[in-house]
Amino acid sequence: MSSTDTSTDISTTASANTWQPLCTRADLVAFSGVAAWLDTPEGPAQVALFYVPGHEHELYALDHRDPFSGAYVIARGIVGDLQGKPVVASPLYKQHFCLENGLCVEDDTIRLRTWQVRFQGEEVWIKG
Repeated sequence: MSSTDTSTDISTTASANTWQPLCTRADLVAFSGVAAWLDTPEGPAQVALFYVPGHEHELYALDHRDPFSGAYVIARGIVGDLQGKPVVASPLYKQHFCLENGLCVEDDTIRLRTWQVRFQGEEVWIKG
């Protein structure tokens, strides 16, 4: 980058594993997921972001890739509750993933990556 270039180097920003804005509260649908791109130290990642009002934590971010099918579909899953824990059911093979820790309910050897996410005013921020 030249000394006159004012653009931000995304790879430098992401490598710090810092909080970054992702979207706004208005972009979310209660009890549903949306997919988003996230800059991480490892490179871009697809994230499934879930807004579950009324739970202790209202926002959850998981890997968008279904480990059983390889398809990027987790954000399209059905949000529900199993044994008092918020989960999302994959829309393809119906495995349930805990929104809190990404663990697959049916196969505890499989876990989706999770990210810290929070509201900051009306913006959604995620730690990449």
